[in-house]
Amino acid sequence: MRVLIVEDEWEVAALIKSGLEEYDFVADTAGNAMEAQRQLAEHEYDTVILDVNLPVINGYDLCRMIRNKFGALPILMLTAFGSTDNKVDGFEAGADDYLVKPFEFRELVARLRALNRRNAGAPLEANVLKIADLEFNQQSKAVKRDNHKILLTARELALLEFFLKNQNRALTRNEIMEQVWDLNFDTGTNVVDVYVNYLRKKIDKDFPQKLIHTISGIGYIMQASDD
Repeated sequence: MRVLIVEDEWEVAALIKSGLEEYDFVADTAGNAMEAQRQLAEHEYDTVILDVNLPVINGYDLCRMIRNKFGALPILMLTAFGSTDNKVDGFEAGADDYLVKPFEFRELVARLRALNRRNAGAPLEANVLKIADLEFNQQSKAVKRDNHKILLTARELALLEFFLKNQNRALTRNEIMEQVWDLNFDTGTNVVDVYVNYLRKKIDKDFPQKLIHTISGIGYIMQASDD
């Protein structure tokens, strides 16, 4: 698994790189957005670890650039900014995961491996999942609706896949959290609602038939009608 660490503090970057290499990761470092973009253009990465407080171009803006250019490449934000607003800003910028400094190294490794599993996927029994005019290819991770290609982040893909595999079944927020996020998140945050909103904007907003529905007091359901 090859990881790009985007961190402007050399000592911190070196520490993360050294720690990851002990777990048999291949790790490269970049000290700013321009260097990160050069590295991404030259090498193929499985995950990007991204600090927020970068010079000239901050981590949020760089995250958007990476997401626009590299599609579902998993991005984990690793930063000292730990408020709920900071986390939501990171997710809105396109991050798939968010870890606050200081952190336990084993948790960082576990999160990276979880993101890699989500992105790579295992061989699945059905290649294409469908509902109404929406199709999700589980091997290529391609999503389209009414033959229009839809670009999703790795976390959005995982959420959509979970919904599609549980069509017409009411899903609680806790169940979604447990199945789509591999580790325990702060239950005081509204990360599930935030990501469902992201997904709705991409697969429902521009189409007359809505597929994701809110069930008051419970959570969400994916179905082709409101019945």
